Amino acid sequence: MNINFEFSIAFQSDKTPAQYEELAELVDRYAFEVVSVYNDLLFQPALPALLLMARKLTHARLGPAALIPYTVHPIEIAGQIAALDMISQGRAYLGLVRGSWLERLGIEQTRPLQTLREAALLVNHLLAGKAEAFEGQIYRLAAGSKLNYQPYRPRVPLMIGTWGSQTAKMAGEIADEVKVGGSTNPAMVGYLRPHLAQGAIKAGRDEKAVGVVLGAVCVVDEDRAAARAKVRREMALYLPVVAPLDPTLQDKEWLARLQEAYQRQDYDYISEHLISDELMDIFAFAGNPADIISQVEKLIEAGASRIEFGTPHGLSSAEGIRLLGEKVLPYFKA
Repeated sequence: MNINFEFSIAFQSDKTPAQYEELAELVDRYAFEVVSVYNDLLFQPALPALLLMARKLTHARLGPAALIPYTVHPIEIAGQIAALDMISQGRAYLGLVRGSWLERLGIEQTRPLQTLREAALLVNHLLAGKAEAFEGQIYRLAAGSKLNYQPYRPRVPLMIGTWGSQTAKMAGEIADEVKVGGSTNPAMVGYLRPHLAQGAIKAGRDEKAVGVVLGAVCVVDEDRAAARAKVRREMALYLPVVAPLDPTLQDKEWLARLQEAYQRQDYDYISEHLISDELMDIFAFAGNPADIISQVEKLIEAGASRIEFGTPHGLSSAEGIRLLGEKVLPYFKA
């Protein structure tokens, strides 16, 4: 069993400034090591929420999960993460991902591996204050183009979001963590580990240098049935996007039915007919505290380095955070 694991909690960027501050104060009472804010398309950018929360969090690392270099240039990413790192006094992390739903913007995601790699390297180049030119295939920066301010640190921890083997190999070379977003499937840890190790060894790093984070929608409540009913509705919205990415799923007929329902936007059908209890337990955290503990134990046993509980956390966010903080985390922290 992996004993060096962490817990994090993630929020959607759809709240008021006062709500972000209240949630940060609540989270800060408990032993969460990391706080993330999603940067999903058509929601608020993650940065304002993170800046508001940073002043209320006293110990947790925090960062965006995750920024997209197709919509935000690495020089802007470097500026955002430098500001967050300064305000949090060295507790920022950077999450990068190729992104979803960009076809709505007419953005073609060409050369995703090279784009992610160069975006991360250029951010590091800028934070480190290097004066030489950056000559990439995607991004370029003229010699002498340094930031006109001093970042708090010359590098921040890097997380790359992925389900795939090729991105995992690349992440093994340059990242600190990979995150499988929308999954609580222990098999994904075992799937990614060899690819991460291959990339790490290629870069001269320890083969276990990169941690594996699994995060998904979480609804915890003492009323188990109500919690799982709410998760079923939440899952219907994202399952058609993430299920085809999971290489451990073999039921092609079910995947086809899922995509057909998604194309006609029949989320009621997905919720009522296509989400079994077994599927719920590999794509969401759902149930009472004992259920969540059981799921977490399996992820830790599989070798996950961090477990992230995603919004909405409970039937109400505050009650879900309280149950996680008072009944789930203490079970493991003890």
